[in-house]
Amino acid sequence: MVEAERRRRVSVIGTGYLGATTAACLAEMGFEVLGLDVDQAKIDTLRSGRVPFYEPGLDELLSANIEAGRLGFTTSYDEVAEFSDLHLVCVGTPQRDESGAADLRYVHSVIEELAPRLTRPSVVVGRSTVPVGTAAILAQRLTALAPVGSEAELGWSPEFLREGFGVEDTLRPNRIVIGTDSPRVEKAVRHLWQQQADEGVPVLVTDLQTAELVKVSANAFLATKISFINAMAEVSEAAGADVIQLAEALSYDDRIGGKFLGPGLGFGGGCLPKDIRAFMARADELGVEPALSFLREVDAINQRRRARTIDIARHLIGGDFAGRTVGVLGAAFKPNSDDIRDSPALDVASSIAAQGAQVTVYDPAALERAREAYPQLNYADSMLECARDADVVLLLTEWAEFREANPEDLSGVVAEKRIVDGRNALDPTFWRASGWTYRALGRQ
Repeated sequence: MVEAERRRRVSVIGTGYLGATTAACLAEMGFEVLGLDVDQAKIDTLRSGRVPFYEPGLDELLSANIEAGRLGFTTSYDEVAEFSDLHLVCVGTPQRDESGAADLRYVHSVIEELAPRLTRPSVVVGRSTVPVGTAAILAQRLTALAPVGSEAELGWSPEFLREGFGVEDTLRPNRIVIGTDSPRVEKAVRHLWQQQADEGVPVLVTDLQTAELVKVSANAFLATKISFINAMAEVSEAAGADVIQLAEALSYDDRIGGKFLGPGLGFGGGCLPKDIRAFMARADELGVEPALSFLREVDAINQRRRARTIDIARHLIGGDFAGRTVGVLGAAFKPNSDDIRDSPALDVASSIAAQGAQVTVYDPAALERAREAYPQLNYADSMLECARDADVVLLLTEWAEFREANPEDLSGVVAEKRIVDGRNALDPTFWRASGWTYRALGRQ
């Protein structure tokens, strides 16, 4: 195979949210891509042109590039080692235990499996979110295990995908970070994203440690901003203020801005909660735990928003959930996703059910996953069915379907016109004019 052809080939190891999205988008950009996963069922689903999770636009991208012959999937490390000399590591790094530290077994497993098969000069680039210092350890192991020795080089290029916008964020990223001191690694990663760089996307080349810190630092900052405005919601409720007006006033300050100043139920999902906990755990290992101690309160504020939402709903129905009927709109941790990991909506729903209520949940995309994880809850296939006979309705994931709901339509099916807007997504004046008792976090 000529060098030019080989340079257009890339393997993507791990086909979860990050890996599947990366693989499909690189194929769309004209690369030949081979995705690897040890889960045969997942590979079979992807080969059929379907994504095993919900991400707008990804199914179409996947099937089109499989049909075009640019995208394939395998469970064989032998196959990916033969296929390409550039390998992207996109496996998960879940929370390990009560310490909050990241579970790195899957990242280490990739190196243990791939490195002994690297018989040609190769570049391995981590995309997964890992604690600072991980890449240096992996680089040493890669060199030690690879038959080509030091000609197998490792770099780190963190991802910045937002669930629900993964395709857009991959094809049109807001920055590209390359952690390496190797010209060959830098050249390989720049080649991947040359189109984006030509369009003006900033490319930053750093050392390995800085590259590892970028993603977790960004997530820690965003989590802090979310929890800050939710702390202001607590103060606003106590003082009789309106946190929505407060957030708007703050947003006009260019130093602060309005993004992530949406008060409500707080953050969840597979990134922010685990990443800030892993960041704290790593800081402790490095002997600088006090530097990130503020993140413990960020996490605590976030958890308190869930308890406060339950308190508001309980108060609305007279102080006791026992024997009551509750409709919950939302199961995914955010709209445009079916991800229920650390979902605030399902945490609230299950807590209310544990207090004796009949809880019915509806979500446009996450029902199947929710049913499997929370079988104690009831589920409906529409918003109206979810709200039927409800003593109170809770909006907990701000899908457009819920934001645009007509209160008159719901009025005909509920037992009582009471709603708790856990995301401050509705117009209180409009709902109150329709006869509803409306409550939201941080507002009177």
